[in-house]
Amino acid sequence: MTHSVAQLQRAGLRLDIDAQPRGAVATITLDRPERRNAMTPSMWRGLAHIGTSLPRGVRIVVVRGAGPSFSAGLDRRLLAAEGVQGEEGFPDLTDPGLEDWIATVQEGFTWLRRPDFVSIAAVQGHAIGGGFQLALACDLRLLADDAKLSMKEPALGLVPDLTGTKPLVDIVGLPRAIELCLTTRTIDATEARELRLAELVVPRADLDAAVTDLVAALLATDAAAARSTKALLQLAPGHTLAEQAAAERRAQAELQRRRFAKG
Repeated sequence: MTHSVAQLQRAGLRLDIDAQPRGAVATITLDRPERRNAMTPSMWRGLAHIGTSLPRGVRIVVVRGAGPSFSAGLDRRLLAAEGVQGEEGFPDLTDPGLEDWIATVQEGFTWLRRPDFVSIAAVQGHAIGGGFQLALACDLRLLADDAKLSMKEPALGLVPDLTGTKPLVDIVGLPRAIELCLTTRTIDATEARELRLAELVVPRADLDAAVTDLVAALLATDAAAARSTKALLQLAPGHTLAEQAAAERRAQAELQRRRFAKG
């Protein structure tokens, strides 16, 4: 399905593409500030559509939230009988098709790991539940000093199912991930940096400038080398040293063959 600008707006999303000499920058804004960018199925599907329709040449994807918060997570009205007007509800939780439905909404998160660009979450205010998982889906996280992160799903009788559990465990380790998820406690920006959940924490007023500086630094790197290096680094956690060394050799040879073929 093709999403128009108006459909993205109805889903609470805005997409801006800034073409630059070294490669385009796509900025995705969660744009429901009156609800602190609370998430709905149409927002998840809109995110998935952006991933499948992103123009070639995009090297950086920035995900941010309008207003005081990144995202307060699931719009809890969806859990109530009245739901959200104009919004699809959740399927019957005993329906055998539930897993397939979850898989479709997960697509709004998984594409942010692709090696052809670097994804950056610019987080201010609350990043709760699905909002936290969206930040975890990105390669890098820049936090304002007012950021508050929490994996709230277990408190609602849910499990985190928007692809956030693997990056959380990879970053903070299994014991800390268990503690964060099962207490559902909120961590501030300072603790997030200590846990390596943030590459940088800056004053709220400096967040935009920090994103601009990081984007410029990333765009200064050769595009083909950046893509190959990100793909190579993504292999490392599952490789032995010997396997990763072999992957390095293959990546270098493939990169240089492509360069030679292009003259």
